[in-house]
Amino acid sequence: MKLSDELPVDHRLATVYRIGAGLCGVILLVFGILGFTDQLGFFDTSGSQVAGLSTNGLLSLISVVVGLILIAGAVIGGNVASMVNMTVGVLFLLSGFVHIFILDKGANILDFGMSNVIFSFVMGLLILTFGMYGRVTGGLPHDNPYWRRRHPEQAAREDATRRGATAAGPPRVTGGGVGQTLR
Repeated sequence: MKLSDELPVDHRLATVYRIGAGLCGVILLVFGILGFTDQLGFFDTSGSQVAGLSTNGLLSLISVVVGLILIAGAVIGGNVASMVNMTVGVLFLLSGFVHIFILDKGANILDFGMSNVIFSFVMGLLILTFGMYGRVTGGLPHDNPYWRRRHPEQAAREDATRRGATAAGPPRVTGGGVGQTLR
Protein backbone atom coordinates (compact mmCIF):
# COMPACT_ATOMS: atom_id res chain seq x y z
CA MET A 1 0.00 0.00 0.00
CA LYS A 2 1.18 3.50 -0.78
CA LEU A 3 0.67 6.34 1.67
CA SER A 4 -0.80 8.36 -1.20
CA ASP A 5 -3.85 6.14 -1.67
CA GLU A 6 -7.03 8.16 -1.85
CA LEU A 7 -9.39 8.70 1.04
CA PRO A 8 -13.11 8.91 0.46
CA VAL A 9 -14.04 12.56 0.07
CA ASP A 10 -15.99 12.75 3.33
CA HIS A 11 -13.75 10.57 5.52
CA ARG A 12 -13.22 11.90 9.05
CA LEU A 13 -9.43 11.53 8.77
CA ALA A 14 -9.39 14.40 6.26
CA THR A 15 -10.53 16.70 9.07
CA VAL A 16 -7.57 15.70 11.24
CA TYR A 17 -5.14 16.36 8.37
CA ARG A 18 -6.70 19.76 7.68
CA ILE A 19 -6.71 20.87 11.31
CA GLY A 20 -3.10 19.80 11.77
CA ALA A 21 -1.88 21.54 8.63
CA GLY A 22 -3.88 24.69 9.31
CA LEU A 23 -2.92 25.00 12.98
CA CYS A 24 0.79 24.46 12.41
CA GLY A 25 0.72 26.66 9.31
CA VAL A 26 -0.80 29.56 11.24
CA ILE A 27 1.80 29.20 14.02
CA LEU A 28 4.64 29.37 11.49
CA LEU A 29 3.03 32.21 9.58
CA VAL A 30 2.64 34.29 12.75
CA PHE A 31 6.26 33.61 13.76
CA GLY A 32 7.50 34.65 10.32
CA ILE A 33 5.40 37.82 10.24
CA LEU A 34 6.61 38.78 13.73
CA GLY A 35 10.17 38.39 12.44
CA PHE A 36 9.44 40.72 9.53
CA THR A 37 7.85 43.33 11.80
CA ASP A 38 11.08 43.49 13.81
CA GLN A 39 12.90 44.40 10.57
CA LEU A 40 15.67 41.88 11.12
CA GLY A 41 18.60 41.61 8.75
CA PHE A 42 18.26 38.84 6.19
CA PHE A 43 21.42 36.96 7.25
CA ASP A 44 21.80 38.59 10.67
CA THR A 45 23.17 36.18 13.27
CA SER A 46 23.27 38.57 16.21
CA GLY A 47 20.78 36.60 18.28
CA SER A 48 17.61 38.64 17.70
CA GLN A 49 14.65 36.90 19.30
CA VAL A 50 10.99 36.64 18.38
CA ALA A 51 8.60 34.65 20.57
CA GLY A 52 11.56 33.18 22.46
CA LEU A 53 13.29 31.87 19.33
CA SER A 54 16.39 33.23 17.59
CA THR A 55 15.58 34.45 14.12
CA ASN A 56 16.63 36.55 11.17
CA GLY A 57 15.03 37.67 7.91
CA LEU A 58 15.80 34.40 6.11
CA LEU A 59 14.26 32.25 8.85
CA SER A 60 11.22 34.56 8.87
CA LEU A 61 10.85 34.14 5.11
CA ILE A 62 11.17 30.35 5.33
CA SER A 63 8.61 30.31 8.17
CA VAL A 64 6.12 32.33 6.12
CA VAL A 65 6.58 30.14 3.03
CA VAL A 66 6.27 26.87 4.94
CA GLY A 67 3.28 28.25 6.88
CA LEU A 68 1.56 29.15 3.61
CA ILE A 69 2.32 25.68 2.20
CA LEU A 70 0.73 24.06 5.26
CA ILE A 71 -2.29 26.36 5.04
CA ALA A 72 -2.66 25.55 1.32
CA GLY A 73 -2.57 21.85 2.24
CA ALA A 74 -5.29 22.47 4.82
CA VAL A 75 -7.44 24.25 2.24
CA ILE A 76 -7.04 21.42 -0.28
CA GLY A 77 -7.49 18.77 2.44
CA GLY A 78 -7.55 14.99 2.15
CA ASN A 79 -4.41 13.13 1.21
CA VAL A 80 -2.77 16.33 0.00
CA ALA A 81 -2.90 17.75 3.53
CA SER A 82 -1.62 14.46 4.93
CA MET A 83 1.30 14.26 2.51
CA VAL A 84 2.17 17.95 3.05
CA ASN A 85 2.12 17.36 6.81
CA MET A 86 4.36 14.31 6.57
CA THR A 87 6.81 16.01 4.22
CA VAL A 88 7.07 19.20 6.26
CA GLY A 89 7.28 17.20 9.50
CA VAL A 90 10.23 15.20 8.22
CA LEU A 91 11.92 18.39 7.00
CA PHE A 92 11.51 19.97 10.43
CA LEU A 93 13.07 16.92 12.10
CA LEU A 94 15.97 16.94 9.65
CA SER A 95 16.44 20.66 10.25
CA GLY A 96 16.62 20.03 13.97
CA PHE A 97 19.29 17.37 13.52
CA VAL A 98 21.34 19.49 11.12
CA HIS A 99 21.17 22.60 13.27
CA ILE A 100 22.12 20.80 16.46
CA PHE A 101 25.52 20.18 14.87
CA ILE A 102 26.04 23.70 13.51
CA LEU A 103 24.75 25.76 16.45
CA ASP A 104 27.94 27.74 17.08
CA LYS A 105 29.45 27.58 13.62
CA GLY A 106 29.52 29.93 10.64
CA ALA A 107 27.17 27.62 8.72
CA ASN A 108 24.32 28.60 11.06
CA ILE A 109 22.90 31.17 8.62
CA LEU A 110 19.37 30.83 10.05
CA ASP A 111 20.61 31.97 13.48
CA PHE A 112 19.30 28.83 15.19
CA GLY A 113 19.71 28.55 18.94
CA MET A 114 19.00 25.54 21.13
CA SER A 115 15.41 26.74 21.61
CA ASN A 116 15.00 26.68 17.80
CA VAL A 117 16.33 23.12 17.65
CA ILE A 118 13.86 21.99 20.31
CA PHE A 119 11.05 23.87 18.54
CA SER A 120 12.04 22.21 15.27
CA PHE A 121 11.86 18.74 16.84
CA VAL A 122 8.56 19.40 18.61
CA MET A 123 6.91 21.05 15.61
CA GLY A 124 8.23 18.35 13.29
CA LEU A 125 6.84 15.56 15.46
CA LEU A 126 3.52 17.38 15.82
CA ILE A 127 3.13 17.99 12.09
CA LEU A 128 4.28 14.44 11.28
CA THR A 129 1.80 12.99 13.78
CA PHE A 130 -1.05 14.95 12.19
CA GLY A 131 -0.02 13.72 8.76
CA MET A 132 0.33 10.06 9.74
CA TYR A 133 -2.75 9.94 11.95
CA GLY A 134 -4.95 7.02 10.96
CA ARG A 135 -2.44 5.62 8.48
CA VAL A 136 0.25 3.72 10.35
CA THR A 137 -1.15 2.28 13.56
CA GLY A 138 -1.87 -1.39 14.05
CA GLY A 139 -5.31 -0.84 15.59
CA LEU A 140 -7.12 0.82 12.70
CA PRO A 141 -10.90 0.33 12.60
CA HIS A 142 -12.15 -1.83 9.77
CA ASP A 143 -13.90 1.08 8.03
CA ASN A 144 -10.57 2.91 7.72
CA PRO A 145 -9.56 3.05 4.04
CA TYR A 146 -5.91 2.32 4.91
CA TRP A 147 -6.87 -0.80 6.87
CA ARG A 148 -9.09 -1.90 3.97
CA ARG A 149 -6.19 -1.38 1.53
CA ARG A 150 -3.84 -3.48 3.68
CA HIS A 151 -6.39 -6.29 4.21
CA PRO A 152 -8.34 -6.55 0.94
CA GLU A 153 -9.44 -10.18 1.43
CA GLN A 154 -10.86 -9.62 4.89
CA ALA A 155 -12.47 -6.34 3.78
CA ALA A 156 -14.12 -8.16 0.87
CA ARG A 157 -15.42 -10.89 3.21
CA GLU A 158 -16.82 -8.28 5.60
CA ASP A 159 -18.46 -6.41 2.70
CA ALA A 160 -19.98 -9.64 1.40
CA THR A 161 -21.28 -10.53 4.85
CA ARG A 162 -22.74 -7.05 5.25
CA ARG A 163 -24.37 -7.20 1.78
CA GLY A 164 -25.74 -10.68 2.48
CA ALA A 165 -27.32 -9.56 5.74
CA THR A 166 -28.81 -6.48 4.06
CA ALA A 167 -30.05 -8.38 0.98
CA ALA A 168 -31.74 -11.09 3.04
CA GLY A 169 -33.61 -8.49 5.06
CA PRO A 170 -35.49 -9.29 8.27
CA PRO A 171 -36.91 -12.80 8.77
CA ARG A 172 -40.40 -13.29 7.34
CA VAL A 173 -43.25 -15.21 8.94
CA THR A 174 -44.92 -17.65 6.58
CA GLY A 175 -47.92 -19.87 7.04
CA GLY A 176 -50.57 -19.27 9.58
CA GLY A 177 -51.56 -20.42 12.96
CA VAL A 178 -49.69 -22.84 15.17
CA GLY A 179 -47.15 -24.24 12.67
CA GLN A 180 -45.60 -20.92 11.56
CA THR A 181 -42.11 -21.06 10.14
CA LEU A 182 -39.51 -18.35 9.85
CA ARG A 183 -37.67 -17.83 6.56
